[in-house]
Amino acid sequence: MIYLVFFIVLLLAELFYFKIADRFNIIDKPNLRSSHTQITLRGGGILFPIAVLLGFGMGYVSGALAVAVLLVAIVSFVDDIRPLSQLPRLLAHVLAIGLVLYDLELITIGWWWLPVVAILLIGWTNAFNFMDGINGITVLYALVTLVSFRWLPELVTDVPMLDIMGLACLVFAFFNLRKRAKTFAGDVGSVAMALFLGYYMVKLISTTQQIGYLLFFVVYGIDAVLTIVNRLRKKENILEAHRSHLYQYLANEKKLPHVGVAMGYAVAQLVVNYCTVYLIQQQALTLGVFVLILVGMSGVYLGIRFWATSGVNGLID
Repeated sequence: MIYLVFFIVLLLAELFYFKIADRFNIIDKPNLRSSHTQITLRGGGILFPIAVLLGFGMGYVSGALAVAVLLVAIVSFVDDIRPLSQLPRLLAHVLAIGLVLYDLELITIGWWWLPVVAILLIGWTNAFNFMDGINGITVLYALVTLVSFRWLPELVTDVPMLDIMGLACLVFAFFNLRKRAKTFAGDVGSVAMALFLGYYMVKLISTTQQIGYLLFFVVYGIDAVLTIVNRLRKKENILEAHRSHLYQYLANEKKLPHVGVAMGYAVAQLVVNYCTVYLIQQQALTLGVFVLILVGMSGVYLGIRFWATSGVNGLID
């Protein structure tokens, strides 16, 4: 019953936000770098920080995590409305990640690890945000990760918060997971969700001492990292908007349905997550196996990318 109440509250919050977005013209206009062709409301992912605040009010998450998510959400929402420079966004991310590290008491694992974890979290947050480019991809990927986290015994005490965020995803999916989306997540949604998922990933790894759980992020991770490598090779500015991710080639050049591509990413990650949990339970996910999986998946990715980019502008990307 309490989840039904949360669902209704989140749905009403989204509908109320649509009125605000309409009133203040918070929209996403298509451009040459876009994968959509219709003007669409931006910022519907504001539900994700709202869900965290609901969880905080119920005592499901700490104040530090709630403040961290709210901090990046506010700065990202402002950026959705009026583009900001890199500095305020970077400062917000650094402060938020500092709160995450403090909340998880990671100083106990050695101070020398803190910069490494912080850099990885910043990288993950930006990678997740950059991958938000077609209908449904962010919300489906987030749902797969939330479901995977939910069934791990190490995070059993976090199930209520994971469930609330899952409900927020379901509400958002109703308006986004369709051929013509009613709304996009915007930076406010993708950045807030990225930090939220990153928090639980760090918590999981620090609790289990099993780095193999990073495979829960591997599909997005490989696409983001290898796309950056490819853009650096071509001497492009990696901070500028682009259409160079594999999912963008699949949706734009190969004309595959957005929802179909998004579901492909989600299903691929779900299969990887199942295999990861199985290998960990069998105590078979060694560092060597972890690296072998990364190499194998990277090879598959490059093969699909080669197919997807063949003939684009008469060249192989």
